[in-house]
Amino acid sequence: MFKEKAGETAGKIWNALNGTEGLTAKQLKKATKLVDKDLYMGLGWLSREDKISAEEVEGDLFIKLV
Repeated sequence: MFKEKAGETAGKIWNALNGTEGLTAKQLKKATKLVDKDLYMGLGWLSREDKISAEEVEGDLFIKLV
């Protein structure tokens, strides 16, 4: 059940990022309507699969697809 939720969450994040130059964590949270723990679980999943890159920009996490 946990892996299913992580995969679904990662899919929501991937869909929100697809077609953009990247989004901040705040923008992703708003676009996906995910709570913090689920957002970061999905980001971890995508990061582990080398699907995203993340960097800190002006104090905020900026995420984009690779």
